[in-house]
Formats: sequence, C-alpha cells, structure tokens
Amino acid sequence: MPDAEVILWTFLQNRQLGGHKFRRQYVVGRAILDFYCPQRRLAVEVDGATHDVDEDERRDAWLATKGIQVLRVDNDEVYREIYDVLVHITNQLEGRPVHSRNRRLR
Repeated sequence: MPDAEVILWTFLQNRQLGGHKFRRQYVVGRAILDFYCPQRRLAVEVDGATHDVDEDERRDAWLATKGIQVLRVDNDEVYREIYDVLVHITNQLEGRPVHSRNRRLR
C-alpha cells in the first residue's frame, strides 16, 4: 500500500472508527477498492497525484450500480489533515451531512 493508505489504515483497522469494520484492497468485479465497509457499503479511495478523473467517475458510477458509495480523499489530506478525513468518513458512515473546512475532501 502507498504511504497515505498505510496511514489511513492505521485508523480504520480493528473497528477503530466508530466500531465500523473495514477491509483493505477489497475486490469488486475488476475493481480493487482501497478500503471498504461492507455494513455501510462505503468505499474509501485514496487518490494520489496521478489518477484519471474520468476513469474514476466511470468506476464510481459502475460501483453505484452495485450499491456501493465511493468517498474519495486526496493523499495530501491524509498526510496533512488526517482528523478531517476521519470526521468526513465518519459522517458518511453515519449518514450525517458532510461538512469540511477543506474543500478538496469529496
């Protein structure tokens, strides 16, 4: 796993985030999800500097047809603002409105 994924995994593993179970490198069809919470059908994808936005949109739309919601965060957010990322993920998991002072979290 890239460094940003390793950092995020340290907070997601062992039900540390609100008791939610996450799996890493979870396979759905031809897609490999960085992190996946099966109970909430939420994928968390950590995007590096070199990713294809159009391809991400197609992949996310395909995953939506499978009932999987995708939350994307940038590597930089994981490095610089991990607690904002964790709040963002928690809000998604709990169905709360997502508010972040960092506009790049999406």
